[in-house]
Parts: sequence; C-alpha cells; structure tokens
Amino acid sequence: MLDEKVRALAEAANFAAFTTLLPGGQPQTHVMWVGCDDEHILINTEVHRRKFKNVEQDPRVTVAIIDAANPYSFAEVRGRVVEAIRGDEARAHIDQLANKYTGKDYQPDVQSERVILKIVPERQIAR
Repeated sequence: MLDEKVRALAEAANFAAFTTLLPGGQPQTHVMWVGCDDEHILINTEVHRRKFKNVEQDPRVTVAIIDAANPYSFAEVRGRVVEAIRGDEARAHIDQLANKYTGKDYQPDVQSERVILKIVPERQIAR
C-alpha cells in the first residue's frame, strides 16, 4: 500500500527522478512523469529504452518525486518492478499522464511500444 503522502505527490503533476541500475551496476537516473494506483508507483516508458532494459535485468529501482510547489517537499520510494504492462493499456496510460502534465494527449510518435512499469514499494519516505 502506498503511503498517502507518496500517493498525493504521485497523483499531482510532479516530476520524478527514476533510477535504475545499468548492467555494470552503475545507477542511471531520468526525470519522468509519474503516476500511481493504490499499491504501486507507475512509470511509463518504451520497450527500446535503456531504462526498460535495465529493469528487465534488475528490477530494483528508486523513484524520488519532487513537489513542484515546494522542492523541499518530496517522497522517495525504493522498490522493485513487479509487472510490465504493454499494449493498449500502456498507450492509454501515457495519454493520461500527458494530459496531467501538459493538458493534451501524448504528442511524440511512439518509437517502439509503450510499457507501464508497476513498482511495489519496499521503503517509502515523504517529507
């Protein structure tokens, strides 16, 4: 279950730093749109991206969500990617995120296939 402060930050139009592990063990971080359901942090990417390939090899990730109104307010979730959802659901999800952040459907062309990464929290903090 997501902490209610974590959920509130993930539901709002706040950006997240999404960290995965490269094959050699080095961290790689990207600024991302973020969402959630009752139990998971949701990140949407494409299957050809390095971050997706990273989580296929090692599902451990960290997501830091920064409050756009007050950057000293943030949440950090350390956990694992437990599911990758592809197809129409992932494509619809990127439009939902785009509308949350930009007010319109996702504009860039999809280069490969959209995928939702469902992250189960193992450690959550919110400040």
